[in-house]
Amino acid sequence: MHELAITQSILDIAENAAREHGVKKVREVRIKIGDYSGVVPQCIQYYFDLISKGTVAEGAKLKMEKLPILMRCEECGWQGEVDKHHIECPACGGIRLRLLQGREFYVESLEVD
Repeated sequence: MHELAITQSILDIAENAAREHGVKKVREVRIKIGDYSGVVPQCIQYYFDLISKGTVAEGAKLKMEKLPILMRCEECGWQGEVDKHHIECPACGGIRLRLLQGREFYVESLEVD
């Protein structure tokens, strides 16, 4: 259910930006979501459609881009993308990995009128 709180934050960002820049309509909200963030994109769009009614963002589409999980192996130095269901270094089999990307969740930009 944390998606509802996250979605409210997205709407707040869109409304604040619209107010600051004198925007009358938000058409699209572009969001980056790390594959390891735990956020369910379908829930975000569903909640956004519900809570944006009557706001400058009503009817806006959320364009969500998933960011892959990138890690660096602390044992051999390998760096690259890993599957969130099989987190292990593909080069040496090590499990001492440092997360470089994948937990992000942020509004990248808005398309407005």
